[in-house]
Amino acid sequence: MTTLFTKIIQREIPAEIVYRDDRVTAFRDIRPLAPVHVLIVPNKEIPSVNDVEEDEEALVGHMFVVAKKIARKEEIAEDGYRLMINCGKHGGQEIPHLHMHLFGGRPLGPMLVND
Repeated sequence: MTTLFTKIIQREIPAEIVYRDDRVTAFRDIRPLAPVHVLIVPNKEIPSVNDVEEDEEALVGHMFVVAKKIARKEEIAEDGYRLMINCGKHGGQEIPHLHMHLFGGRPLGPMLVND
């Protein structure tokens, strides 16, 4: 099943791409919950954390390295930021394609709330 994120990765749907390489694509969320809200998505379709295989460890680690790069580029690294990965319905995952949220640009408090 092709996801919305796959269509963004394949440039079938427009998005504001902030980072792209051969392993991941990162783009701004269309419904941001913070001044900086970027989704970091593996270019390979992996439905959720529950579907990550051992041979994909480097890919998942790469997502964290990319998050650090984006945080520096967006000038939020020094003040801090939050990374979040939802898994499954009860975890709040809406798109069945593994993705990491990067939030920052304001104090986030103990939990995110939609302002």
